[in-house]
Amino acid sequence: MKLRNLLGGAVLGTGALAAINTGLRYEGELESPLDGDDRTFRWRGMDVAYTEAGDPDDPDLLLLHGINAAGSSGEWRAVFDDLAADYHVVAPDFPGYGRSDRPPLRYSAALYEDFVHDFLAEFDEPAVVASSLSAAYAAAAVDDGDADGGVELSGFLAVCPTATAGPSPAKGWLRELLRAPLVGRALFNAITAKPSIRYFNADHGYDDPANPSAEWTDYEWRTTHVENARFAPASFVSGTLNSEIDLAAALADLDVPPTIVWGREATVSPLTDGRELADAADARLVVFDRARLLPHVEHPDRFVETVEEALVAGATA
Repeated sequence: MKLRNLLGGAVLGTGALAAINTGLRYEGELESPLDGDDRTFRWRGMDVAYTEAGDPDDPDLLLLHGINAAGSSGEWRAVFDDLAADYHVVAPDFPGYGRSDRPPLRYSAALYEDFVHDFLAEFDEPAVVASSLSAAYAAAAVDDGDADGGVELSGFLAVCPTATAGPSPAKGWLRELLRAPLVGRALFNAITAKPSIRYFNADHGYDDPANPSAEWTDYEWRTTHVENARFAPASFVSGTLNSEIDLAAALADLDVPPTIVWGREATVSPLTDGRELADAADARLVVFDRARLLPHVEHPDRFVETVEEALVAGATA
């Protein structure tokens, strides 16, 4: 009888967990967070969504969002329109994020480095603005004059760039736990609940915790609750998206002078890291007061000016 009761309780518990997971799934269509023309890039059997704006005859400027649990091209929402006034601006959602396809892959840094390489190769010497881990992926894709098949750029700006944004060494068991059908979905739903999103934004995303609007928090919740939303973030949280690239050396080898932007109040990636990286890479460092990891959202006007300065420097290098 006890065994029967235990089995019955387990079945009921499993059923309840499955029902909760299903109830938290977002079934609607995820709209583009940016104003522009929505396109898709077919890559390795996946449709990769991107938004473009501005005159196609203007210089190409690619915006690569940071990698985290709720990453998307919407990270550039505060600067996208202003940059499109002078550039042909293109902002993709990485595979596994945003409006792009999200197959249940074991996402890796090598996969994303290949994606960035192939996406950049669609354009003629584009300039790149990349955030966090995506800066390492972009640096790995660039032709430094020695590697065959690399991509040449006309300018490079990185926001709080890093090659390591998760545990090191990586914890494969954690990735597999988050990939699990019931428990993994439940854990990911907890990590990406709205209170959790607000906590992470206030703890290390924004200097002003009131900066992300309720509408943006809702978008981040929806983008983390579509079907298969947990698989790419599972790799991020476990550290398997960390890049093996020597970021300082890669930035130093660029054919254009790199600019690094950092928030003075950043804690997860403190300003001391930015100063050390800039010194090692011989890069220009621009520090934004009253900002953490997202100075482009908190200070969009100054950020646009900084991008323009960086691209002028690249054009005259």
